[in-house]
Amino acid sequence: MAQVLAMILAGGRVGELDVLTFFRPKSVLPYGGLYRVIDFPMSNLMHSDIENVGILSQYRPFELISHIANGEPWDMTGRQRCAVILPPFQGRGASDWYKGTADAVYQNIDFIRLNNPEIVVVLSGDHIYRMDYRRLIEFHLEKNADLTVAFTKVSPEGSSRFGLASMDEGDPRGGRLTEYREKPKNSQLEWASLTIYVFRTELLIATLKENAASSSHEFGKDIIPMLMQKHRVFGYKHSGYWGYTRTVQEYYRTSMDLLGSRPRVDIRSWELRTNMSDSHIRDRQPAFVGPLASLEDVFLHCGCSIRGRVARSILFPGVTVEEGAVVEDSILFFDSTVRSGAVLTRTVADTGCVISEGADVGDPGDALTVIGMETIVPEKVRIRGGVTIHPKLKTGSFSKKEYLGGEVVQ
Repeated sequence: MAQVLAMILAGGRVGELDVLTFFRPKSVLPYGGLYRVIDFPMSNLMHSDIENVGILSQYRPFELISHIANGEPWDMTGRQRCAVILPPFQGRGASDWYKGTADAVYQNIDFIRLNNPEIVVVLSGDHIYRMDYRRLIEFHLEKNADLTVAFTKVSPEGSSRFGLASMDEGDPRGGRLTEYREKPKNSQLEWASLTIYVFRTELLIATLKENAASSSHEFGKDIIPMLMQKHRVFGYKHSGYWGYTRTVQEYYRTSMDLLGSRPRVDIRSWELRTNMSDSHIRDRQPAFVGPLASLEDVFLHCGCSIRGRVARSILFPGVTVEEGAVVEDSILFFDSTVRSGAVLTRTVADTGCVISEGADVGDPGDALTVIGMETIVPEKVRIRGGVTIHPKLKTGSFSKKEYLGGEVVQ
């Protein structure tokens, strides 16, 4: 295979994830009881034998830097192998914060040239999927493409948030793009961009330099339409699972796809890797399940202590559910605690939260309750579905006993 360099767009924050990304970029959002979202593209790269990776980071990078470490969890250390965090930097010339996805890669052209790849693969760091990028690259080379974009088939409902395309038929793997529109309204196009791009290196560099003088610097909005005018741009059809994590609802649905007798996301068969030296994971005791505990369709890991009832939920290391507590259809991040008599329903609780005795949080239905990091919910308070609670609030910050759906506690 051609010499390949991967660039992961991993440093941003999206407002739709609200309190879950107050203190972390979206790419290291905890997922699946043990992992981070960026573990999916990192593991895909590892299994695809792509071992040189630049990770573009900007928003609150500490947790991302700590998680990636030196790339060792994905076997990306050693001779001619590396996983490098690439934050914005100040050099001799003018520089700035990354102004868009294309600008982030543009500001790291020196890193690309240092690695001297024939092909650059640009990936998003916040999608849940499994892909062998070697098949994508083989398709790209076979078609003599200048740019190949990976797509997945979507229904028209809700598709206006994606870049959408149509392509020539004939090859079941994909075809030359005939139309591409970035986040169109009322479109009947059915192939959505996965934000996975394969470029010929010199064309990528030349295009980024040309785009640098523009006011907009996005791959979907600017680079793809520019190249379609004069170059060979192809679409590659991805047929497997693809989970989106841009909003809290999408993150929740994608997480729940881990559960059930036939989960849509089977982490074990996907051979997903993570950083097991993470301070949230290492040195934990085995999980403990008490004699009166009740577990039904639960994902849990080391360090958990379960004495109450837990159903259809995902628990990260260090979670405690005391005797008499009930947790249903919920996600509890690292070291969160549900005290005796508390009830938690359709709730996402960030790291270090405490649900005090007798608190009743969330409701069945569509509305999710989201609790920010290190918040202590007071005793016997009633918080209905759809409430968002800001991080690091203590019991004195709650002014009433019942919060209605849609309220924000801050």
